[in-house]
Amino acid sequence: MNKQRLIDTLLTLVQINSESGDERLIADHLVKELKGLNIDVIEDSSQIETGYGAGNLFAKVPGTLDVEPVCFMVHMDTVKPGNNVKPVVDDTYIKSDGTTILGADDKAGIAALIETIRVLQEENIQHGDIEIIITVGEETGLVGAKAFDTTQIKSKFGYAIDAPGLVGSVVTQAPTQSKIDVDIHGKTAHAGVAPELGVSAIEIAARAIANMKLGRINEETTANIGKITGGDSTNVVTEHVELKAEARSLVMEKLNAQVEHMKTVFTETAAEMGGQVTFNERNVYAPINVSPDREVITTVVDAINNIGRTPELVSLGGGSDGNIFSEKGIETVILGLGYEEIHTKQERMPISELVKITELIIELIQVQAKKEK
Repeated sequence: MNKQRLIDTLLTLVQINSESGDERLIADHLVKELKGLNIDVIEDSSQIETGYGAGNLFAKVPGTLDVEPVCFMVHMDTVKPGNNVKPVVDDTYIKSDGTTILGADDKAGIAALIETIRVLQEENIQHGDIEIIITVGEETGLVGAKAFDTTQIKSKFGYAIDAPGLVGSVVTQAPTQSKIDVDIHGKTAHAGVAPELGVSAIEIAARAIANMKLGRINEETTANIGKITGGDSTNVVTEHVELKAEARSLVMEKLNAQVEHMKTVFTETAAEMGGQVTFNERNVYAPINVSPDREVITTVVDAINNIGRTPELVSLGGGSDGNIFSEKGIETVILGLGYEEIHTKQERMPISELVKITELIIELIQVQAKKEK
């Protein structure tokens, strides 16, 4: 492995603007980079469906051995503010200059994969087919992954390189999530002349929320009211309020129970106060729940041990592309990448972890290559 080349690759990537929905420049760069390594890469037609800046990329590194293929997933987009990144490098970290994010989420994963390909070629390492999915719109609802056609994927399992935690941690459980939209309707009246004739939608919302179980519900489940809008003037009893909420759980039954609880509290409170509620819920992704004895885990555990780290199987409170690909039939876990303070202007990437995730990917490919088909 060429450590400086790996660092330079990440520095190049983070300086390419690629906020979610504006991925054209980074997609074009990655296509050129991969084709320069003689790797077949295609951009899918998902841009037509998503309206995002580019389609997803699918690259295939042809194997030298007749063994089962393995798949890796990363995403090319970043959160805001992610344009005009000016990275700063010292002996320990690559970091933002404090005016933007860095974009190590998930460009560190992409850089590690590019260096992996170079090492495989330069050192003539024997391996099976390697499939690489690089998605758009991960940060804005896993949009690219949802639009990706997985029928072209031959791998039975895969690794999303996009989790917090040191290299060696493996996310084997991640929640399912429901998005909730609530419309509360009361009755308007003059707030000073005849407030008793009105039904305040704001008051309905306040009472309902006060009586609702929110935050950490149990070990597997959380819920949150994230946004409330409504009202125009202090002298009018507000007749309409809109709320946006979410619920997450590692267990689908517990998610359903929490959503039903929230619906019941809103509905009953509105009825008691003379108002009405429209409650709409949609599940946005399924959970990940992979048993430790599954091949996707035993393979990476062997690789982690081989690079001198201690495997740690963990759960994660957020969703990722891994949730979508698991739902689509590619059994997926998420690998810790070691980045720190992501989604903030203090984001930084430990150089030691950047090197270690690359070592892990290379070793994982070699562990897979030793298996009989």
